[in-house]
Amino acid sequence: MAHEELSEFVAATAARFGIPGVAVGVWADGQASYACHGVTSVDNPLPVDQNTLYELGSVTKTYTATALMRLVAEGRVELEAPVRRYVPELVLADERAAAEVTVSQLLNHTSGLDWAILVDTGQGDDALAVHVAHMAGLNLIAPPGTRASYSQAGYNLAGRVIEKVTGLTYERAVASLVLEPLGLSNSLYTTSEIMTRRFAVGHNPGEDGTLSVARGWSRWRANNPGGGLMSSVADQIRWARFHLGDGRGEGDARILPTEVLHRMRRPTVELRGTTLGDAFGICWFLRDVDGVRTVGHGGSAHGQFAELLTVPERDFAVVSLSNAGPNGIPFNQAVVRWALEHYLGVVDRDPQPLPYDPARAREVAGRYDNDAMTLVIAAGPTGMTLEVGIKPEIRAASDSEMPPDYAPAAMGLLPGDGDEYIITEGGLQGQRGFFTRDEDGVIIGIDLAGRMSKRVASA
Repeated sequence: MAHEELSEFVAATAARFGIPGVAVGVWADGQASYACHGVTSVDNPLPVDQNTLYELGSVTKTYTATALMRLVAEGRVELEAPVRRYVPELVLADERAAAEVTVSQLLNHTSGLDWAILVDTGQGDDALAVHVAHMAGLNLIAPPGTRASYSQAGYNLAGRVIEKVTGLTYERAVASLVLEPLGLSNSLYTTSEIMTRRFAVGHNPGEDGTLSVARGWSRWRANNPGGGLMSSVADQIRWARFHLGDGRGEGDARILPTEVLHRMRRPTVELRGTTLGDAFGICWFLRDVDGVRTVGHGGSAHGQFAELLTVPERDFAVVSLSNAGPNGIPFNQAVVRWALEHYLGVVDRDPQPLPYDPARAREVAGRYDNDAMTLVIAAGPTGMTLEVGIKPEIRAASDSEMPPDYAPAAMGLLPGDGDEYIITEGGLQGQRGFFTRDEDGVIIGIDLAGRMSKRVASA
């Protein structure tokens, strides 16, 4: 595959989606190729290159999980041990859940914890400790171990486990356990370090569609374990190569035993009807695409979007970083799909929805809430739509700019039992999810992007 062909596709696709600056990397046939296009910021533009830092969002979770697995390999943490062995002060809304939730359940999103705690606990070294103290007020969506639901709060709690076991701050511990041994010198958490490098800022559209810089591009420190790392596409390719390898790092140094590293990409819990994958490994999303197993993770934060996908059996990886919402998601998806097809001959296509059934649409129509967002499904005469918005009280309480809501976009039900769906237009195009029913068959929730929202009103 000629590098020029990759560069041409990336530039054309960035222009089509209106992304100011993108960075793409591919590892194939034993070598890395990079295609960078555009600028870091529409206000203060600098050319994007392979060392430009982007906010990784939830791709950070793969670093938290790997650091914890190194502690597991060293015998300092047991995956099936209760979290309270390491964080005895943990209090949850349900005492039984607090006593039973395990480290492994934090890592594969089966802890039962709701998505997030939206409280700024400051920039001090006690930020995570104070964050964990707020978990008593967090909703529980299910008993631990009974179902998967993506949880930022769970990964922040995992970060606190790392702090307690190592006696270091989360950031210092991850640097010593993972970043420094792997030579990831452009992967950083702290603003004072980031501001000395070339870094991208996110962008969001206004009402007229014009992009502007997303102000307040870094969230509070307690969210670092679940989404606070800034990194470059070159470092992300190096990270992918480590996970494709045998557990060795710089200078052939052993970071993880091969078996422990490979254990991270074995299924631990099946997923249903989601674009994210068919199963969770230890952190990683696992998905079979056109006959091959892919292992990956995505992330979003402050108008920046990241996607990392590997194909272990083909020693292949692709990384896509973009700095504008909402089109950063479909841009990254287009890049990943193009790379899979053109480098490996692997074709990834969206499933086709069923013909519109007004009666089925009315059954699922209504309002669904989680701790931060509201989802509204409307059933019309010829189709149904999904609107996703941040709750007004969450916007009002935020001290930084939050992304715009997703306007109503067409969606359709998928073949099968009819409880799975796909979004067919807009910034969430291609996203899949499913509806949850109670034991009487009544729809009580919707899963989108791996997160459950509970139904609060019918249409």
